[in-house]
Amino acid sequence: MPKRVLTTESGAPVADNQNSATAGVGGPILLQDQHLLEKLARFNRERIPERVVHARGSGAYGHFEVTDDVTGFTHADFLSTIGKRTEVFLRFSTVADNLGGSDAVRDPRGFALKFYTEEGNYDLVGNNTPVFFIKDPLKFPDFIHSQKRDPFTGKQEPENVWDFWAHAPEATHQVTWLMGDRGIPASYRHMNGYGSHTYQWTNEQGEAFFVKYHFKTNQGVRSLSTEQAQEIVGKDANSHQTDLLQAIERGVHPSWTLYVQIMPAAEAADYRFNPFDLTKVWPHKDYPLQRVGRLVLDRNPDNVFAEVEQAAFSPNNFVPGIGPSPDKMLQGRLFAYADAHRYRLGVNHTQLPVNAPRATAADNYGRDGVMATNAYGRTRKNYEPNSFDGPVETGRPLASPLAVAGYTGTHEAPAHTKDDDFFQAGELYRLMSEDEKGRLVANIAGGLSQVSHDDIVEKNLAHFHAADPDYGKRVEAAVRALRED
Repeated sequence: MPKRVLTTESGAPVADNQNSATAGVGGPILLQDQHLLEKLARFNRERIPERVVHARGSGAYGHFEVTDDVTGFTHADFLSTIGKRTEVFLRFSTVADNLGGSDAVRDPRGFALKFYTEEGNYDLVGNNTPVFFIKDPLKFPDFIHSQKRDPFTGKQEPENVWDFWAHAPEATHQVTWLMGDRGIPASYRHMNGYGSHTYQWTNEQGEAFFVKYHFKTNQGVRSLSTEQAQEIVGKDANSHQTDLLQAIERGVHPSWTLYVQIMPAAEAADYRFNPFDLTKVWPHKDYPLQRVGRLVLDRNPDNVFAEVEQAAFSPNNFVPGIGPSPDKMLQGRLFAYADAHRYRLGVNHTQLPVNAPRATAADNYGRDGVMATNAYGRTRKNYEPNSFDGPVETGRPLASPLAVAGYTGTHEAPAHTKDDDFFQAGELYRLMSEDEKGRLVANIAGGLSQVSHDDIVEKNLAHFHAADPDYGKRVEAAVRALRED
């Protein structure tokens, strides 16, 4: 069989890929060496801006299969029939560290899932925790700045981390999660995934329900202690990537069972706390888990850059039967995620293979821009409405409309009877065994004791005292002991 011919980007054959063209033997390189210039120029542009958050990630393809009937709650087609399978791509990630960071670190994990449905792509962007540090997107840039590298020292500073948390009492619940035993997953396969936000489902009759997604790992939850994680990072900074890649390659396909909590929309207004508050969970006794289906990962990407690094997930990518809720953090992310991808990858990033619809085709009037491939001209108009048989609107909203009332302005979230920032953190603490509480306290004290400003320490201690008196007392004693050493 004849060998394939190496060519330039324009398709011309390359005569020599080992030696640059020079002015005589040993002479200077010639500017006319188009192959060399093209090769170096492309090399200089091989990297794109990394994600500000969720920069370090791994991913895999698989499928989602419906196992239970949920048609009474949503008319989403990919959830319409027991046994129906939909291709998916799942990207895992750490949140705060950069692309060159390590996998086994104490940090939330992203759990971003793209369903390639017959009604378009549905993106579900969540984490491995059911809650988050803040509840208003206006605070998100400040929060991330406090967790990232300090502009002066060039490294993550405990003083910045704890200073922000000192001024964000609503973070106490997520801090308790993060500093607890599940703060460092043993692998991506051994952690749960959550939609975290509250979403809306709508059924065929137009009835609206608010839902929360829970992906429970079928491998069992396994986590690392701080000491175990430090040892693993020293041996393999890519430990989670290595584990996921090798498991799938040897035919061990990780899976998760999807459950949802479902709240009739009419119950939201009078619920005892704000059900759209991202810093809180819905107790299972109020809204039990209902099984939906099974998620399986069974194929590794062929090219990590093309498929993992360029994968773009936007929580505003809904399909009929699913829509947003008044969750303020979700509302902010509906804009921010898509805008980040337009910056990183360009306005036509949805045409990349990993992001393009697979079970249907995109058909709209978007044209041109960098790297456009939908260069329709002669046969298709780029405006609507038109008289040339172009695509038309359906007139059917994806989800039910949300009622709004009142005056525009910068409002705090509506008050419910049990809206405080600490009670769920206290409930989580009281669920822990004595050993778990000891490790939680040690992890918090290890960071908080490095803070030099007493007022920052005191504000954080007040949050733990408010969550549970024993919690606060033990953290205070541990911090004091470490600061006195």
